[in-house]
Amino acid sequence: MPRTVVLAYSGGLDTSIIVPWLREHYDARVICVAANIGQDPGELRGVREKALASGAEECYVEDLRREFVEDFIFPTLRAGAIYNRKYLLGTSMGRPLIARRQVEVAHRVGADALAHGCTGKGNDQVRFELTYASFAPELPVIAPWREWDIRSREDAIAYAHARGIPVAATREKIYSRDANIWHLSHEGGILEDPNAAPPDDLFMLTTDPRRAPDEPEDVVIGFQAGTPVSVNGTALPAVDLLTLLNTIAGRHGVGRIDLVEDRLVGMKSRGVYETPGGTLLYAAHSELEQLVLDRRTLAAKDVVAPRYADLVYEGRWWTTEREAYDAFVNVTQQRITGTVTLRLYKGSLSVVGRQSAHALYDERFVTFGEDDVYQQSDAGGFIRLFALPARVRALKDQELQADRGGQTLPKAAGPADEPSLAIA
Repeated sequence: MPRTVVLAYSGGLDTSIIVPWLREHYDARVICVAANIGQDPGELRGVREKALASGAEECYVEDLRREFVEDFIFPTLRAGAIYNRKYLLGTSMGRPLIARRQVEVAHRVGADALAHGCTGKGNDQVRFELTYASFAPELPVIAPWREWDIRSREDAIAYAHARGIPVAATREKIYSRDANIWHLSHEGGILEDPNAAPPDDLFMLTTDPRRAPDEPEDVVIGFQAGTPVSVNGTALPAVDLLTLLNTIAGRHGVGRIDLVEDRLVGMKSRGVYETPGGTLLYAAHSELEQLVLDRRTLAAKDVVAPRYADLVYEGRWWTTEREAYDAFVNVTQQRITGTVTLRLYKGSLSVVGRQSAHALYDERFVTFGEDDVYQQSDAGGFIRLFALPARVRALKDQELQADRGGQTLPKAAGPADEPSLAIA
């Protein structure tokens, strides 16, 4: 039986009831680790006192915002990683960072077990435990949702009330939310019906586009080697930059995503995400790459991007695979320096300007006039060579047709030529 358990703690419903449950079932002292990765300050206000009141021996509140943005968000952005065509990986990126700090605290206090509040149906259990395996393979893992007889959030609320533990969730408004500086996710409740529109009061970071300002706003985002460094000409530290973009995009209702996604464990789930600043950064970064990178490098990067997204979503951050992708991405980003101007208006954004000293676009070469680099007369030879496979194929077909006395080649069979199968 473990004597000291270090718990990844948020102060939400699940982790709030896990503290007394661990004490009751394992007779162990519980050390909590709460991470500040940019969620609403109200979520962390009093979190240490709440953990102690629930029976924890200590609760460490770790400020990981700068590390989260610089070492997790920006590398994923530079890779162009997007999961299931829409999801910008807000929760996925945070878990490996939180879990690693949890392990660091566990080693510091001499813990002999780790615990988390992830359900047995979700992705986070994998993300946490893959990190544990990478940094503390010797420590056993306690996952109460896979052990206890609590089977629903309603059961969890009843458990908390029975022990006098205050929780924000109610039976009437029972959304499961995860917030950080990158995004806010919403799951559960009416959202479990994929055909139900999200209620207007669900959203917390983005203004209803119908109530957004009636005038568009332009925002200029500057990049240095693929990393965002400025907004509207002012250089900003990473956390301040993202915070400002969240405010700008949020007031225009930009950054809402409604997605039925493929969970790692194999089921479909529906989530509604608000990623205001991140939506601007992805749009601007992609546009700057389009201006600077050649088409084959872009194509290669488009192959890596979904693989990187899968890796992040599945919690495989601490792997050689991710390090190898980062090495590739870092080379592609060496010249991604410049600015992109976005126009925001009532939930939409459009690119209205882009510039870079490394742009492959050059007016001298695209003009219809003559220049010293591109001679239009050269195009004829290029097209002749480019068409060589088609010309050879056509010549061979003509020769075969002549050998057959002018008969055309047999047509390839298609679906219309296949015999129908009658069902008796």
